[in-house]
Amino acid sequence: MTRVITIEREYGSGAADIARKLAERLGWRLLDHALSEEIARRLHCKCEVIDEHEERVDPLHYRLFRAFMRGSFEGALNAPRLGMVDSDCIRKVANEVVTAVAKTGNAVIVGRGSAYFLQTCADAFHVFLYAPLAAKVRRLRAEGRSEEEAIELAQTVDTDRAEYIQKYFGVEWPDRHLFHLMLNSEMGDEVVVQTILNAVAVFDKRAA
Repeated sequence: MTRVITIEREYGSGAADIARKLAERLGWRLLDHALSEEIARRLHCKCEVIDEHEERVDPLHYRLFRAFMRGSFEGALNAPRLGMVDSDCIRKVANEVVTAVAKTGNAVIVGRGSAYFLQTCADAFHVFLYAPLAAKVRRLRAEGRSEEEAIELAQTVDTDRAEYIQKYFGVEWPDRHLFHLMLNSEMGDEVVVQTILNAVAVFDKRAA
């Protein structure tokens, strides 16, 4: 019986809105930005810091600085005060949070590696959302982005995610074999939500 739905996504495919509507239909908790907030709380830093580092590999200069700080006496003393956070510690805490949520159940989780953390979880259903570039740009422009910014984000954020997934999970993003359902969100949010619900119902019936 499905108790958790993870939603991995291409940037700009509308996953946030679709996940929110799906959680509302199910009466489940939604962990999207709330997941980043919980990670920030556990790491004693601002949520903006988590947003800056999650689902991407830290740049070389940042990794070198972290290595220097970890290896020096002064760095060991000052790291907590400086609130130093990187992709490694975010991944560790994200795994802890997502795993705990999965045990409780009745949750829709967006990104943050949740599908990969829970790939062996029998009661998790994994969805991947994608869309043509033009559709993603339209969504991002509707959120107030300029056309130039929308195009750049749609073309670059997923590159960062792919590098992150490759480094930490050793697979090529999005690793299609992991997902139970892959949908083109250009069909419309309501169609996508209903399709996910239908697929979960069939999946649970077959499992039973």
